[in-house]
Amino acid sequence: MKTATITAAKTKIDTRLADALNLVLADSYALMALTHLAHWNIEGSDFFQLHKAFEEEYENLFRGIDEIAERVRALEAYAMGGLHKLARTAGMEEFSSPMPPKDYVAALIVAHEKAIDDATRARRLAGEMNDLESQDSND
Repeated sequence: MKTATITAAKTKIDTRLADALNLVLADSYALMALTHLAHWNIEGSDFFQLHKAFEEEYENLFRGIDEIAERVRALEAYAMGGLHKLARTAGMEEFSSPMPPKDYVAALIVAHEKAIDDATRARRLAGEMNDLESQDSND
């Protein structure tokens, strides 16, 4: 009976980490979409620099999203998907185009801060669970 209790507790902890990583996944997907929107619609004298910077960022986010989803699966959970569910889960403020370049940058900073806060909480939880692979900040 004690083994069943330990297994149930472990499953609950694994679910908490998978849920935290799914939030990071949703944040990253929303951030990627917002960055892509900025990339498509940026105008002005800083067009070339910002257009390129936004492109590099959404490409990096796309690669990271895949790694996060694969980590969720490694925890024997399922990565969330679907644009509506990802957007609802992330809860990030969408912005409309066109906007001045400084407003795109400011809106993306806010979105990055939210993603960083959620990633920091997920990393802390992974550390508490001694899950070094999930905790690794290089992934």
